[in-house]
Amino acid sequence: MKKLVFGILAGSFLLIGCSKNPITGRKQTLLFQESEMIAMSDTAYENFLRENRNKVLPQTDPRAAKITLIGNKLKVAVEKHLANIGASDRVEGFGWEYNTIEDPTVNAWCMPGGKIVFYTGIMQLMETDDEIAVVMGHEIAHAIARHGNERMSQAYVLQGATSVAQVAVMGEDDPSTKDAILLQSIGIGGQLGIMSFGRKQELEADEMGLIFMNIAGYDPYQAIGFWKKMSEQGGVKPPEFLSTHPSDERRIKEIEELLIEMEISGKLKKKG
Repeated sequence: MKKLVFGILAGSFLLIGCSKNPITGRKQTLLFQESEMIAMSDTAYENFLRENRNKVLPQTDPRAAKITLIGNKLKVAVEKHLANIGASDRVEGFGWEYNTIEDPTVNAWCMPGGKIVFYTGIMQLMETDDEIAVVMGHEIAHAIARHGNERMSQAYVLQGATSVAQVAVMGEDDPSTKDAILLQSIGIGGQLGIMSFGRKQELEADEMGLIFMNIAGYDPYQAIGFWKKMSEQGGVKPPEFLSTHPSDERRIKEIEELLIEMEISGKLKKKG
């Protein structure tokens, strides 16, 4: 019944918030202005850094310096690729920023607008710059694909919104809920539970991330070994990173197939 209601409500938004990913061609329903998403993310990012100021590593720390170096290389690659396909508007308003948090949590994320955080917990599992680029490219891809906007839109539809105007009113009436949904939509906090869309978004982020890291000079084929390593970290309670980024046999198989397809199509070239 919930799926039926969601389908009916989502259909009412198609003419209002229909968009298309310029890299994959997948259609999306986006109910928020991206400038609004970036503004909310900037505020949330500042709050996060303030609350964790004792854990933020200085750029003199080799780990933080590495994250910033790889982040900047991917930023250049992303902007170059988007310019080549006439989609530079996807990074309009981005204020790229990279911070590393001294924390054992196995997690990393990128907010709309290019605000990135890596935890030292996940870095301990990364043996090479290529593996860092796998995660960085994937997280940046979520921001470029506007998955946060898409997930927030889905969440508001599930809460009963039936018009863009009503979405705005709901956000003004309960800003704390809006902020919570934003954090959940980008993988910080609980899951939204919209699994039928999660798989598509994750596979899309994988594909885009592989393209970005390849252009930046990293080896996308290292993604296979890294995600196998991450899947072994699961155990009884998976790391927070895996709670929003499923890393099972099916996902690894999909990445292997993606790499073959992308090499054949010329989207990437195997190194070595």
